[in-house]
Amino acid sequence: MNDASAPLADRIRALALHVLPHHAISRGVHRLARLQTPLKDPVARWFIRHYGLDMDEAVHADPAAYPSFNALFTRALRPGARPLDPRPDALLSPADARVSQLGRIRAGRLLQAKGHDYTATALLGGEDRAAPFQDGDFITLYLSPRDYHRVHMPASGSLRETAHIPGRLFSVAPFTTRAIPGLFTRNERLVCLFDTPHGPLALVLVGAINVGSIETVWGGETGSRARGAPRVKDHHADPVALERGEEMGRFNLGSTVILLLPRGRVRWDPALAPDQTVRVGQGLGTLQGNVPQA
Repeated sequence: MNDASAPLADRIRALALHVLPHHAISRGVHRLARLQTPLKDPVARWFIRHYGLDMDEAVHADPAAYPSFNALFTRALRPGARPLDPRPDALLSPADARVSQLGRIRAGRLLQAKGHDYTATALLGGEDRAAPFQDGDFITLYLSPRDYHRVHMPASGSLRETAHIPGRLFSVAPFTTRAIPGLFTRNERLVCLFDTPHGPLALVLVGAINVGSIETVWGGETGSRARGAPRVKDHHADPVALERGEEMGRFNLGSTVILLLPRGRVRWDPALAPDQTVRVGQGLGTLQGNVPQA
């Protein structure tokens, strides 16, 4: 259901999303985006013009150099295009994105939009996963179609657990965050829990329509899942260590990343606010204190 208090235009746009076959559409887009055909070149050029992609910062500036539309969309950037904040205690932005919301997790609840919140337990798929982040901090980052779509580590860490949680694939554009209650807990998502020198850290990659496949550097593509139990993998026996700023995954088309930290572990940059644009490697705040690792 949609929120009756949301703007009428948002509710009308969101209403159609409830009846769409999200996963079927996304599987079709997945196949089309990976076709290797010269027909993708005019589509790619239109996409670049329409969304204003900055191809000068990409490894390959010529759209014809990409074998498929998906290869263009998940393009790598040239070395030095995203310098990392040099402060060793800086919490880095994991994505090129617009800040949707940020702040405290109050009584285990995160703010989605005005009048909407949701629980960390529902987002992460369990009380045990959510426990370290009760009364902690979070930031929600929305990636639009024009953005660079690889996700990078906000701090150095070792992967402890992943949980691939099935769900819908509603759009995660700003109008849906205002109109659809519990949007991020209803959508399919990949929860990644890391141990860092500053304590636990959760990175949640939220799927969306046309984004049925999330990819990680350690496990490849997740595939698309509408139903079933979460697929949980314990990585203690097979650790994946990633440095700050290192790529950890990527999206197809636009989506959202939610970052959660325990209480007292980050001091946000006071200039950071909703609707602000951030880029990979930019300092979002400073990490507080070191926690001995077990």
